[in-house]
Amino acid sequence: MHKWLSIVGIGEDGLPGLSQVAYSLVKQAEVLVGGSRHLSMLPENDASEKLIWSSPIAITVEEIIQRRGQSVCILASGDPMCFGIGVTLTRRIPIWEITIIPAPSAFSLACSRLGWAIHSVETLTLAARPLSLLHPVIYPGARLLILSEGRNTPLMVAQTLVDRGFGRSKIIVLEYMGGDRERILQGIAAEWETTKIASLNTIAVECIADTDILVLPRIGGLPDIAYHHDGQLTKGEIRAITLAKLAPIPGQMLWDIGAGCGSISVEWMRSDPRCWAIAIEKNYSRLNYIADNAASLGTPNLRIIHGEAPRALQGLEPPDAIFIGGGATVEGMFDTCWQALRKGGRLVANAVTVESEQKLLEWHNLVGGSLTRIAIQRAQSLGQFLAWKAMAPVTQWVVVKQ
Repeated sequence: MHKWLSIVGIGEDGLPGLSQVAYSLVKQAEVLVGGSRHLSMLPENDASEKLIWSSPIAITVEEIIQRRGQSVCILASGDPMCFGIGVTLTRRIPIWEITIIPAPSAFSLACSRLGWAIHSVETLTLAARPLSLLHPVIYPGARLLILSEGRNTPLMVAQTLVDRGFGRSKIIVLEYMGGDRERILQGIAAEWETTKIASLNTIAVECIADTDILVLPRIGGLPDIAYHHDGQLTKGEIRAITLAKLAPIPGQMLWDIGAGCGSISVEWMRSDPRCWAIAIEKNYSRLNYIADNAASLGTPNLRIIHGEAPRALQGLEPPDAIFIGGGATVEGMFDTCWQALRKGGRLVANAVTVESEQKLLEWHNLVGGSLTRIAIQRAQSLGQFLAWKAMAPVTQWVVVKQ
């Protein structure tokens, strides 16, 4: 199949800003696809068929695929592979059928205006995505570049910064970069009020923390007070050890079985935005804790399933790692998990009760792995003095499926 589809990045300077190759792809197209803003950049006498993006966008994607064999050109903002339509279409259409001509992305343009090194900046989009995705990238000294959903997004970002104790942060809003209407607005998060902003804007943030705030790192072992829970929480020290043994790798999927308040799956996903997790919990009242923690700690895409393993595991995507935090004594738990786990995947199980510990020993005898006893003591006040208070010891089994 020849390259019938082209995706051309276009800036605010319109057709005059295109390279000769990009311009020829636009001129030769039988079908042109884009938003109304992009299609309005074309000459009035352009005779090609026009498709305006639908809502949801998937409808237009199907229309494009149905035109396979025709010469189709999509006009996209900036770099189509930077949170753009190119990413969506390459999931459906082989790259050897597509020609992609990028223009500078909004991130590149913003860095050129601000003098920031793009490799040292946290980049994300809030277009059609939850605002809570901001949480993992807010930390002292962070520089953020955010693709905005509209004119209200800067105010929402400012409020999030204030709520997190970063009210002194500097906000810079860049409108219509690369065009005649380009404008830059600046302010402080705690004082930000204006919504008189163009709908096409990119937000830059220099994160400055207030004093005495709780800083939440991305590594495993967040403070216990970061979570809403009913007592069913893997404590911070044990959580840090457990995450280290699960060893999250970008793009991998975790099953968090007996998720409790979701702390393991939340911290798995916080380790890298490309990590995915499914939290399985049988106690209905705890599902809200999992959802609240996922939102407040920046992992709103955590998938939550109400049900009891192993029955609730049927039909789920095979995992790269499994954590069993509860339900080790349930019949068929190990067999179901071991069969579903991908080759080279890791299984970590924690046990507090004697009965669960016996199950871990049985599984160890079946497939090997390592057994570790973890005993943690915390210093607590005893009158005018400090005394050690022991937490319940945890037996941990770790195994890699060969």
